[in-house]
Amino acid sequence: MILTEAEREVLLAITRKGRAEQREVLRARIVLLAAAGRSDLEIAAQLRVNRHTARLWRRRFAGQGLVGLEDAAGRGRKPVLDGKVKDAILTGAVQPPPHRTRWSCRSMARAQKVSHSTVQRLWTSNDIKPHLTRTFKISNDPQFEEKFWDVIGLYLNPPDKALVLCCDEKSQCQALERTQPGLPLGIGHIKTATHDYVRHGTVTLFAALNYMEGKIVSLLTERHRHQEWLKFLKRIDRETPRELDLHLIVDNYATHKHPEVKKWLAKHPRFHVHFTPTSASWMNLVERFFRDLTVEVVREGSFKHVKELSDEILGYLADRNLNPIRYTWNAKGENILRKIQRAKQALPV
Repeated sequence: MILTEAEREVLLAITRKGRAEQREVLRARIVLLAAAGRSDLEIAAQLRVNRHTARLWRRRFAGQGLVGLEDAAGRGRKPVLDGKVKDAILTGAVQPPPHRTRWSCRSMARAQKVSHSTVQRLWTSNDIKPHLTRTFKISNDPQFEEKFWDVIGLYLNPPDKALVLCCDEKSQCQALERTQPGLPLGIGHIKTATHDYVRHGTVTLFAALNYMEGKIVSLLTERHRHQEWLKFLKRIDRETPRELDLHLIVDNYATHKHPEVKKWLAKHPRFHVHFTPTSASWMNLVERFFRDLTVEVVREGSFKHVKELSDEILGYLADRNLNPIRYTWNAKGENILRKIQRAKQALPV
């Protein structure tokens, strides 16, 4: 068997291609070995195939060239799934059945009289995931872009001789006590906790995250009225250097805009308040800290009273301030706005 240079290059490229199917690589190697003068038996022994396989692809190439190494049309197992049934499984996935919010693999399989594995395979191959839901909220604030760039500007270009503080309150931190002790995490078994619990009250955490350093100024209170917010502002005033301006990023909660709060801020001109757009609390990086607090302290704990929960939160805050974690804003504002615009266009009018 004699190969042209072009044919040899193509066959060698197939054997080197990392994502080539194994059957393509095998056929190319058979032809290359045949061109090197090997017999069918030698090729079969080297490539660990049947000698009839070696003879088949040698003859196919000799008769048809490179085209002969491709699978003939119509070969392989014929599909057993009717086209209409397949279309019903795919298009029906986005159309819930009556009195249901979505299809499951098994309910769709019963409706179309196929196996649930067939439904799963079709949905997976077409990237259909009826069991997943992503939550979202698009701000309708008429001053969205103005407030957006105001906050983003503080992250991307913090002012000189000033502190940027991301402020908010985490209300309703519940002191929940599990009704029975669970097993601790161990080799061969996961940690356990009872599904039921006893409520022992709640506590509110006011927190101001220093954007540049990652440290937290905090205050624990029983309630979250404007009186507690004022008390927290006064603590921030005491615990920050007097010569620095303070730029506070806050949401639009009514407590932050109370007349008494405005009156106090007017007497303390070093405080500059920047409001995030409505329904855009994701812009306030202190929310990222609250997520860590929830996961690492509150959610999986068991507390016999509010004081025990408060002590755990204060201990967690003390440890974090000794080794502060800084959250850095890296997203470009233009990209975020384009994403929001696409979301608005996708929503039904």
